[in-house]
Amino acid sequence: MIQAQNEVLASQQFPLAWQNQLRSTNPIERLNREIKRRPDAVGVFPNVDSILRLVGTLLLQQNRQWQNEKNYLDTEAIRPIVAGT
Repeated sequence: MIQAQNEVLASQQFPLAWQNQLRSTNPIERLNREIKRRPDAVGVFPNVDSILRLVGTLLLQQNRQWQNEKNYLDTEAIRPIVAGT
């Protein structure tokens, strides 16, 4: 544990407002649940390509939403840390 101290405490160097978001995987878990739910709702797929299209579409939609949303992490808060390196 002592050897890994820097890695374990790395998130403590980020602004306090970021620390909860860095510890949480809720957005990814929510996306994974949706990916599992959709094929169950459809039921039968004619081939593997149709499943890939469905899941690919879900991922593209989520990517667009994440890009267009207000930033999950405020990038201005980290500017002093990046400037100090």
